[in-house]
Amino acid sequence: MVNFTILAGGYTAYIAAYLFDTDDNTLTYLDQYTTGGNPSWIISHPTNKSILYAVNQNAPDGAVQSFTVSPNGAITLVDTISSGGSRPLYCSALSTGQVAVVNYNYNSGTATARVVPTEGDYLRFASDSDIWTFPMPTTGTEGRAVPHMTYEYGSEVFIPDKGNDKIWRLGEVDGKPGNYVVHGEIQQPIGSGPRHIRIRDNMLYTIHELASTLSLQEVPSYPNGTSQIVSNVSIIPPNPPAGSVFAAAEILIPEPTAEYPTPYIYVSNRNTGVQDPRGDTIAIFENVNNKLVLRNQVYTGLDQIRGMMSGEQAGFGGDAYIVAAGFAGTGGVKIFKRTEGGTNLEEVAVNTVIPTRTAFVWLNASQVLQ
Repeated sequence: MVNFTILAGGYTAYIAAYLFDTDDNTLTYLDQYTTGGNPSWIISHPTNKSILYAVNQNAPDGAVQSFTVSPNGAITLVDTISSGGSRPLYCSALSTGQVAVVNYNYNSGTATARVVPTEGDYLRFASDSDIWTFPMPTTGTEGRAVPHMTYEYGSEVFIPDKGNDKIWRLGEVDGKPGNYVVHGEIQQPIGSGPRHIRIRDNMLYTIHELASTLSLQEVPSYPNGTSQIVSNVSIIPPNPPAGSVFAAAEILIPEPTAEYPTPYIYVSNRNTGVQDPRGDTIAIFENVNNKLVLRNQVYTGLDQIRGMMSGEQAGFGGDAYIVAAGFAGTGGVKIFKRTEGGTNLEEVAVNTVIPTRTAFVWLNASQVLQ
């Protein structure tokens, strides 16, 4: 038996903690811990799981916060710094000890990014870092820049921008922490709205919010090469109800293991219109010789799945599970077990104490410093 602690952020002023018991398949609400407003995205430090970062998706002044995490999932605030803009949507902890964050700045129409250095123990933020403003789009449908993710790949930070229909490539200047500039871009189909990405075997998987598609292409040569999209598929489930409005949200590609040798791609649909009584789906794809092939559409009973996370980040068999929740509705937090080698999902646990959540971090006690 392995017990996992799962932390969950959302549009509240707290992060919630749950205990998932794999022996009896129960998901127990433990507690909630006060944060700044709207910790809609949370992420662990890549090598020290006793450190947690969260955005505060507030306007006009967004922030990033750092916390220590105890073995039982309790968190304690350590530091807070400006995100460099309004309504930060996402942050990621880089292998360099820095934290990258993007800001929507909805009311002003501009958007910004900042890479914040940390000092010593990775918990305290250094104030000396640049703020980069995204250009206003000349094409597309959003009418504004909307960066939605920061993704470290090699020495670069990739930022999908659904307003500009580009994936920006940022690099550090002269090895100076916090000093990043855009040195390249990867054009995406106009009007598609790239939202989140994953890279595996130098292939770029992009989930497009506005088109509700998943695309595949080789990562272009550094820093500003081009490559063709070799596969582009719809992720929308068949025969949706009249009045459905889909907006793709999240993508996961768990690493292969002995039990799950194929790196299947899991993408979440988010129906913001008339809901299917069965809820939104998680679509499962496979890359077959660089062609994306749909393996399954799994109905979840959740409304607008924005947040889901593989338990692989916790180790100890966590790769068998995916946690997900809706942005709307009352479905709560659900645990799904990967079955049939990963081509299907079985709901094994649910907790509805908190009806909606938007981001997750998996932990087990051995990962958290005592």
